[in-house]
Amino acid sequence: MKISEIKERKIIHRPTQNFDEWGNRIYHSYEYHLPYNPGYKGNETERLFAKWIDMLPFCLIFYFVFHKMILVSIVLSVPCVLVLGTLTEFYWGSTLGKKVFKIKVIDDNGNYPVFLKSLQRNLLCLANFYPVFSERTTRTVAMGRQTRMQMNFSMHMNNTICKTYIVKESKIPEIKELLKYQGNQNLLPQKQF
Repeated sequence: MKISEIKERKIIHRPTQNFDEWGNRIYHSYEYHLPYNPGYKGNETERLFAKWIDMLPFCLIFYFVFHKMILVSIVLSVPCVLVLGTLTEFYWGSTLGKKVFKIKVIDDNGNYPVFLKSLQRNLLCLANFYPVFSERTTRTVAMGRQTRMQMNFSMHMNNTICKTYIVKESKIPEIKELLKYQGNQNLLPQKQF
């Protein structure tokens, strides 16, 4: 069993325009079997900060020990982070920055990625840093409505290509338990919306 094969059972109740004899609205129930998503919302921001935390020691070493300019130190720290990130994800499923945010990298089987997959993941990470711009409208009492541009980084392409997942450490036992089930037993308990 693989994580990509696990299905989550969801029941959605949609209201109709009909009412019963007591005046209660009648709902239709629809059952869906959707792919299980072991990830969590907001992981792009945590992953971006984790990458900066991984780069910080190398930047400081190049700046203070080798007396390089700060921009050169940042550029030189990128390959160091890629190599060290590959090794630490292969052995421990995490890097220093990911450890701070308590997140791990697992493959489709629920294990830490093998060396080549981790290397591929980290190399594809360079292409992940394209910004996505969106408008964000906020309402304040004094100023009325304000529309601002918001920049987000889409950091999931490398995981999609390599079939790896970024998960919280606390969710790993649940994922391991789900991977034990076979056949129709892989449906998770229903979630009602």
